[in-house]
Amino acid sequence: MAELPLSGRTVLMSGGSRGIGLAIAVRVARAGANVAFIAKTDEPDPRIPGTVHTAAAEIEEAGGKALPIIGDIRDEHAVRGAVTQVVDAFGGIDFVVNNASAIALQGFGELPIKRYDLMLDVNARGAFVLTSSALPHLLRSDDPRVLTLSPPINLDRKWFAAHAPYTASKYAMTMLTMGLAEEYRDQGIVANCLWPATLIATAAVRNVVAGDGGVRSSRRPEIMADAAEVLLTQPTSAGSGECYIDSEVLRAAGVTDLSAYAYDGASEADLSPDLFL
Repeated sequence: MAELPLSGRTVLMSGGSRGIGLAIAVRVARAGANVAFIAKTDEPDPRIPGTVHTAAAEIEEAGGKALPIIGDIRDEHAVRGAVTQVVDAFGGIDFVVNNASAIALQGFGELPIKRYDLMLDVNARGAFVLTSSALPHLLRSDDPRVLTLSPPINLDRKWFAAHAPYTASKYAMTMLTMGLAEEYRDQGIVANCLWPATLIATAAVRNVVAGDGGVRSSRRPEIMADAAEVLLTQPTSAGSGECYIDSEVLRAAGVTDLSAYAYDGASEADLSPDLFL
């Protein structure tokens, strides 16, 4: 039997107990990876599905080895401890996936400072802390990669008029990833960003972005998972410091029919574009 494309590789992810993160975790597990993830949800929450324990079970069922770590991505000491646990369990870290994200779409005069701090701490600072903590181990890998779920930087002013605080937090994730790609290009680290072309059917879209109607005009998280696998398995010569869109990644890989990813049978014409596109 042919070796799975990610056999022996270890992925460390922020978040991962639900939504896009869980879909990516299951997909890379199916490709043979060990999957470690740090997330907060230890006990079930009626407002949102999934815990670290249910996610670990899905990862194991997909054929991967799971290491669920209960912790807050905002806590530097917890993140550094998580990195140590991963290395102790699997011997190293090959890939970092910056998935955890907080979202609030209010602007000036409406967004509470506490919520602003949360977004910057989870999104920008969280990606920086996780990547920085894993960096010594990435540099020991023969195929080190960082994948950040953040958008291409679009300076159309509508994204600043609508929700400048959230925009700033997500663009910061992209800028940090681009900076890592350039700073460590000669050391072989491949760092890229991935963003969806359409809304994705997640709790965040339902509860914050667009309600039930938005979910009905979304694609399933599996499109991001399949695109992530393509980026994590493509030759390193394909590029670093890039911002990719999920549908474009899959079409370039030869997937011409994306209709299977539509949530609840939505047609292509019914799909809503995601933010920043």
